[in-house]
Amino acid sequence: MLVLTRKTEEAIKIGDDIEIKVIAVSGDQVKLGIEAPKHVEIHRKEIYLSIQEENNAASHSSFDLLQALSNQLKK
Repeated sequence: MLVLTRKTEEAIKIGDDIEIKVIAVSGDQVKLGIEAPKHVEIHRKEIYLSIQEENNAASHSSFDLLQALSNQLKK
C-alpha cells in the first residue's frame, strides 16, 4: 500500500485520468474530491461491498432457478 501525506487543496493523480484532491479536513474526517472519466465507477467501500454481495446473491438465485428448470425439462 502506498501511503501519501497531503494537505488541504493538494491532490494525487492516478494514471492520466484520475485526480483525488483533499477538499477539507475536520477532526477525524477528510473530504475528498475525485475527478475521473464517467465510465469509471466510484463508490465508498461499504457500498461497493454491498453491491458485490447483491450481485453474488442474484447470480446464485439465477443459477438455482436454471438448475430447477433444467431438472423439470429432463423429466
